[in-house]
Amino acid sequence: MSQLRTRVAESSPSPKAASLSRPLAVCTLALLSGFFLATAAKGSEPAASPIPAAWMESWKNPPLADRPLQIVHGIDLDPASAAALDQAAPGGGLGKAAMGRIAGYKDLGLGGIVCNVAFQDYLVSEANWRTLIAGVEACAELGMVVWLYDEEGYPSGAAGGLVLKENPAFEALALAYDPSRPEALFLRPAYEHTHASNNFHAARRYINVIDDRAVRAFIAATHDAYSRRLARHFGKTIQAFFTDEPSLIAVNLGQLPEEVRTKVRVADPIDPAVRPLPTVPWSHDLVELYRKRYGEDIAAHRKSLFTGEGAEDRRLRSQFWELIADLVAERYFGAIQRWCQAHHVASSGHTLWEEELMHHPALDGNKLKALSRMDIPGLDLLTSDPEVVIHSGWITAGLPASAAALNGGRRVMTEVSDFAQTMGRQGPARLPEMQATAAWQAAWGVTEFTLYYGIHQRSADEYRAYNAYVGRLNALLKPARPVSEVLLYYPVRDLWAEYLPVAEPLRLSSQSARAQRIVRSFTRIGQILQRNQIPFTMIDHEHLASAKPQGDGSLRIGPHRFTTLLAPADVEMPQAAARVVELFRKQGGKVLADDRQTDAMSRQGLLAAIQPAVRLSPSSDTIVLGRFVRDEREILLLVNVGRRPYQGQIAVAGAGPWHRLDPADGSVRPAEKADGDRLRLELAPRQAVFLVQSK
Repeated sequence: MSQLRTRVAESSPSPKAASLSRPLAVCTLALLSGFFLATAAKGSEPAASPIPAAWMESWKNPPLADRPLQIVHGIDLDPASAAALDQAAPGGGLGKAAMGRIAGYKDLGLGGIVCNVAFQDYLVSEANWRTLIAGVEACAELGMVVWLYDEEGYPSGAAGGLVLKENPAFEALALAYDPSRPEALFLRPAYEHTHASNNFHAARRYINVIDDRAVRAFIAATHDAYSRRLARHFGKTIQAFFTDEPSLIAVNLGQLPEEVRTKVRVADPIDPAVRPLPTVPWSHDLVELYRKRYGEDIAAHRKSLFTGEGAEDRRLRSQFWELIADLVAERYFGAIQRWCQAHHVASSGHTLWEEELMHHPALDGNKLKALSRMDIPGLDLLTSDPEVVIHSGWITAGLPASAAALNGGRRVMTEVSDFAQTMGRQGPARLPEMQATAAWQAAWGVTEFTLYYGIHQRSADEYRAYNAYVGRLNALLKPARPVSEVLLYYPVRDLWAEYLPVAEPLRLSSQSARAQRIVRSFTRIGQILQRNQIPFTMIDHEHLASAKPQGDGSLRIGPHRFTTLLAPADVEMPQAAARVVELFRKQGGKVLADDRQTDAMSRQGLLAAIQPAVRLSPSSDTIVLGRFVRDEREILLLVNVGRRPYQGQIAVAGAGPWHRLDPADGSVRPAEKADGDRLRLELAPRQAVFLVQSK
């Protein structure tokens, strides 16, 4: 879906250009709690609230830290006050123009902004830096949160072209294969027929993310520039850096539609003589690094990266992509993470094409590993059709949520918009769809909402309602721990051995029969779990190898306890992971493999094996469940992403009474009991409710 974005195309309103034309009048947001405290008999002490008072305080009035951030590329100032700002010393003064603009965002119920120095004269205009500083100062004065966006457009890494202007040798490099040439294997820049020349922001040459020199130059041009001017706000008002869709580039994702392509700025000319060819990423020191790690010369076996079905070909490909994955994680994401941690801010952002498993080797090597090198891993959701979660949205959100869980983290970011609806002339998205889209992501563990919704495409009251809704989601869930007892094996290592680059846009159908079986099995299992309200975490071979089997039949990873591991068809785990799995099995853990000969991975087979603690009756594909624990209380978030109402019952395992909280109107009331340990559940289309265990 990331390929479909439009950030500068004139045919679609750009959320990045959205700004407030005037400060909005302050409006009190009325939150209907509907919350009834139990009262004792006359003359006795009041009974305690069934839900902690601190929870309810944040529920009634969500703090700014729990609310969404608006993405604003460049702070648009009030022209009437611009002269006052021009007179302010660099780094000093709030600037009345900036204060008015930022106050308008706060009045809409936003918690802060994701911003950057203006794109025009990017990183070199001191006037633009003064404007940004004034905006950050205004946010600090108002108690709002700031994240810094690290690029002029996207993909991140180019510093608006300054990195390659400094040294053209830092450009992304590809090993291409053309058997019609006398020398079939040769190096060339990765530009034509890649995401660098086919995105909605600009056709611009891109850096090599596995070249440590290139990444150092990017950080020096970008992060160091922000630090020199804004370091006093780091770890306070400024809380994170946002990196946008960096990738290895050396893969064909397809051409932009002609009506879009003609409107995209061309920063670097595209050579029509460059033919599309199968390519893999390369770097100046790759041969040396490969030899040091494996004791072999990859230069002598480069053809195996493009062709060959033998065991030796697959072994070489697996080793190559393992090295590439480590370089992506270490040299790009790791370098940024180390810089951010040293400067007391978090690293965040998202990768490219999360929803396409077959593309993961070519884009990142190992997407789960790359995301694990973010302090706040994130996703990109370009649609506000909430039903996307039952098709592919689960992997889009599940990967960063899994990365956070496997690293012992809690925070997960989303960049969300109604881009698909706008481009399809079905937008802007309505408030119920926006809310349901936020709720299902929260059910998956998302805590940080960064918005490309167009402010002027909906009323101020609707935007306030949306931002309060997200605030209430976080009021309950942000301090809570997600509960998932099922692991789904992420088979990227198997795809390393199978992946064969192609000249045309990459499609699953172009890959081996085994690759197709693996991807289809993984997708089918994930969809069954999603559609049957079974929360799960994805795990790769490296994280699995470090997991700790317990004597009670569980697998411990940080604070999380898992009882079941599901493996897609045809996967072959490396020895370190396989040993952990075997010990887990011997100690009572459930291990199910999709062997295509039994019904173990059918819906009924999975339900029988997993025996989920929370069950709906009747079943429904369009109900999303998130399970959480906070202060020893269980919290369930249930979201009807469908177009039809749901009426039924839900079986819950927790003892004690339950309360029903609605994030749309703020109401709180006792949950209605049904038979036995069941509660009645009624959800309107696109509605979400919390069920909270009381004590």
